Amino acid sequence: MMCGRPYCPALAVRRASAKLAKAVGDRLEGSTPPSVYVGWRGYPRVRVGPAAPPQVGDTGVFEAPEAWLERRMEEVLEMRLSLIRGLSYAHVKRRDGVVEALRELALSSTPVEVEMRFLRPPRGGPLLDPHAPPMGPSGVLDRVRILGNPKVDRHVEKAYGDVDLKASEAVVTLYRAGIPVSAIQRLLSVGALGTAKRRRLVPTRWSITAVDDTISKHLLSEIREFPWLNEVHLYLRKYAKNLFAAILAPGAWSFEWIEAWFPGTTWNRGREVEVEGDWEGYWGRTTYAAIGGCYYAARLATCEHLYRLRRQAVAVVVREIYEGFDLPIGVWFVRENLRRMYSSRPLRFDTVEEALSHLAKATRLPLDTWLRSSRLLRSLLTQEALDAFMGGRPW
Repeated sequence: MMCGRPYCPALAVRRASAKLAKAVGDRLEGSTPPSVYVGWRGYPRVRVGPAAPPQVGDTGVFEAPEAWLERRMEEVLEMRLSLIRGLSYAHVKRRDGVVEALRELALSSTPVEVEMRFLRPPRGGPLLDPHAPPMGPSGVLDRVRILGNPKVDRHVEKAYGDVDLKASEAVVTLYRAGIPVSAIQRLLSVGALGTAKRRRLVPTRWSITAVDDTISKHLLSEIREFPWLNEVHLYLRKYAKNLFAAILAPGAWSFEWIEAWFPGTTWNRGREVEVEGDWEGYWGRTTYAAIGGCYYAARLATCEHLYRLRRQAVAVVVREIYEGFDLPIGVWFVRENLRRMYSSRPLRFDTVEEALSHLAKATRLPLDTWLRSSRLLRSLLTQEALDAFMGGRPW
């Protein structure tokens, strides 16, 4: 642990490799969590297939990011890197044996025992994606056979069987029924949701952001009707070489997400800190956020919190990523850390200036850098100045 990392990828790779040494042949029998993969390169003809570790039993946590913060990062990486992918090519609109098996597995709420046979033994390095969690090596799939009995939640079964229900409506219905976001993302990815004519495979990285976006938009349709927050809240969380912070201030809904990548991190191999972000006003966005999937994961966690409070607010959420955090592990990391952060008690202030003064003590970047990078913080400070000038009268 002298390398400066918050976790040891070498240990994770070594332990995962020990598991995979038992499955170096052309056949794998194991319990898929369930885990499925739909690629995006070459769309609409993409690589698809299930993934499973070379072990039988309760592997559900392998595909449950909602529970990963309870474990050490090495353990999470070890689990994910031991998932062997069986890959085949499929058109997103067509159905064949592999796609049907993939869909049947994705519907299950519990691990399912499967047998995968490969044309040649799995090989290659891990799959690292900025949106999706890591996975282990892959092999060209000859065939897949389901050995266990998938158990399907009644809400999932109903949404799957309703071929007149739009995908967006199905996503919201399942979320309201308590189905984990990660499971809904999997269902959308394998084409198990939506009207009959529009069902198709959705690349994993696209389905993750689509579900985060759809659910947060649904929550916002109600949040915009809630009264404003009546004080300024500041939330802070430090975890694995990351600092997360959020300022929620009285006002009509607006949201901003800003990331500061320090040198020696996943997306910054230079010598200077790289700061980037994006924002939206009261009516939301009409274009895809320039900063990518983390924006939508952060917005979902923020909307869930405001919905619980029955309040709307101006939300500015920031993240500092420090030296040593250098593996892309997926947007789940943002969503689940912010969920955890919002479950803590906030620091309460009368003004945004007071909250910013406290924030400046927690961040490594100077406050001026955050103010230059944030449109909403500058707007909030201008609003406070106008309110003071007018003696607190509405304008």
